[in-house]
Amino acid sequence: MTGEPEGRPESVSERPRPQQQQGRWGAVDIPDQTGRVFVVTGANGGLGLATTRALVRRGGHVVLAVRDEEKGRRAADAVVAGLLAESADTPDTAWDVTDTRALEARLEVRRLDLADLDAVRAFARGLRADRPRLDVLVNNAGVMAPPRTLSAQGHELQFAANHLGHFALTGLLLGALAAAPDPRVVTVSSVNHRKGRIRFDDLDGARAYAPMAFYDQSKFANAVHARELHRRLVAAGSPVRSLLAHPGYAATGLQTGAPTGLVRLLFGRILRPLAQTAADGALPQLYAATAPDVRGGEFLGPDGRGELRGAPVRVPLAPAAADPGTGRRLWALSEELTGVRYGLPA
Repeated sequence: MTGEPEGRPESVSERPRPQQQQGRWGAVDIPDQTGRVFVVTGANGGLGLATTRALVRRGGHVVLAVRDEEKGRRAADAVVAGLLAESADTPDTAWDVTDTRALEARLEVRRLDLADLDAVRAFARGLRADRPRLDVLVNNAGVMAPPRTLSAQGHELQFAANHLGHFALTGLLLGALAAAPDPRVVTVSSVNHRKGRIRFDDLDGARAYAPMAFYDQSKFANAVHARELHRRLVAAGSPVRSLLAHPGYAATGLQTGAPTGLVRLLFGRILRPLAQTAADGALPQLYAATAPDVRGGEFLGPDGRGELRGAPVRVPLAPAAADPGTGRRLWALSEELTGVRYGLPA
């Protein structure tokens, strides 16, 4: 499938829902991914690990882009062990997951610290040297509501890791993606993007920092970047498709790893019984990464009340995130802060 034709409308929320015969798309419906190479950021846990497992299960080769390589190797080992155990329990499985060496060969661990732009460049340089062609980049990794912290380059941590790192990574890998037959960039945002805005006059929170407000800002930036990337790819006639996904409310380490105080208590304990599993939360990004019927610019999220849980469907993007003026302004700022330029027309 090629990139999206020009002239498509901004709104995609009225499109039919992703479906399988029983009416709800699940991991069982992922097409065969043999021969496709995926980069998944934050692949050692949560949504990233669930995404990795599902892709490898269907024959994909996954580069686990992780900050801690030891945790990444443990995650890769867990994927292999889990798939082998599953195959032993259900020998009638439709997928060949019985060859340990073949499974291990489809899992590749590489270090990537998205909060450090020098590390992002090093990761991209090494990956391009080894793999001149990539099929899908899943911008999944994120940090949520930590105390105010600055990155290696002096940017507020959530904006740096969630947005700037992924902006730079996408630009640096765009050439390798364009060489693939069905290339995609899937950026994972949040339902919280609808509460976010870009504080262009206080990006690092020096004047007023609130952990969740700056998380919302970073997720809004993800959404703005993905939609602006879509516009520019279409204008350039690129085969690469830019898509958005969000997991709803999924039980992962995101709610307990960085947050403190009330945020950690609320999302990590009080509301956690309401959350869906990481495997279910990963379905929207898996649909965006693999389904043959998706089109550039679409946003996938859960179909349940408040988009908090459920099967993947096309969901509306906040109008502010689709605003071309905001897109151009954030793009120019991101180029300035990262030093990465995509070479795509505005």
